Amino acid sequence: MDQITHKFIQVNGLNLHVAEAGSESSPPVIFLHGFPEIWYSWRHQMLAVANAGFRAIAPDFRGYGMSDAPPEPEKACFADLVDDTASILDSLNISSKAFVVAKDFGGWVAYGFALLHPEKVAGIVTSNVLFMPPGAFTDHFVFPEGFYVSRWQKPGRAEADFGRFDVKTVVRKIYIMFCGSEMPIAGENEEIMDLVKPSAPLPSWMTEEDIATYGTLYEKNGFRTALQVPYRNMHMAGSEIQDPKIEVPTLVIFGEKDYVMKIPGMEDYIRSGGVKKYVPNHETVYVPEGSHFLQEQFPDHVNQLITGFLNRNKHVAVV
Repeated sequence: MDQITHKFIQVNGLNLHVAEAGSESSPPVIFLHGFPEIWYSWRHQMLAVANAGFRAIAPDFRGYGMSDAPPEPEKACFADLVDDTASILDSLNISSKAFVVAKDFGGWVAYGFALLHPEKVAGIVTSNVLFMPPGAFTDHFVFPEGFYVSRWQKPGRAEADFGRFDVKTVVRKIYIMFCGSEMPIAGENEEIMDLVKPSAPLPSWMTEEDIATYGTLYEKNGFRTALQVPYRNMHMAGSEIQDPKIEVPTLVIFGEKDYVMKIPGMEDYIRSGGVKKYVPNHETVYVPEGSHFLQEQFPDHVNQLITGFLNRNKHVAVV
């Protein structure tokens, strides 16, 4: 971890925290986290890509970790995160195209960034999410009322649920819950946090020290912005583009035990290859025992997939 440095960059009126590893002269790779993650969730990948000859850049999104929260978190949106990503690269004086590696809702930022700033993107790697423009996901479904996304979309419900515990306990419960292979759904008179019993163990690949680090990083901002983006504003930046196409090479890594695969219609869309209509240069790799947290669960395997992709396509990053 001593290879990773930290700085704050003034971006769009906010001080955003950025972790870095590798030489400034190397091809850039920007890592975009999901929830309940933070820059720290990319620690294994940052060191791997830096040792492979790339420059790793991992920001905390606005309102997450050590980055400032926006003045009005309830108005935060995906377009803000896309703008911040572009501004971070500009502030670091990066003139070459960058690779974008993203997890969970960070993938929505990555795809929006590629649509709105194609001149800045050399390639995309996402974990557990693939490109889904409006109309692509045609299976019309309604989430159960007790599904965690449905509950967290309601102002006040999640705040009251989370407020019964300290920040570290909330992060711990969410990590354990999201490691499951079934969709997290609470009963009518049950709260989402109650789905994880106090005695439930951490996954084998996560330590108490890791959870303590996450808890500390979430203490500054809590979950106010995190509940807004992604759960209460799901409008993807770039969705207004007609006939959207992402031309750069794209790799999607999916865990076959990820609960996301159980969302109605999702697995059919993933395995059908329909995404190639929008992303012609697309490849999907499946990890048989992979959960929602592939990059932490199987870091060596994910590192190999990412560095292999970067090395195959690093010529695209040259200006």
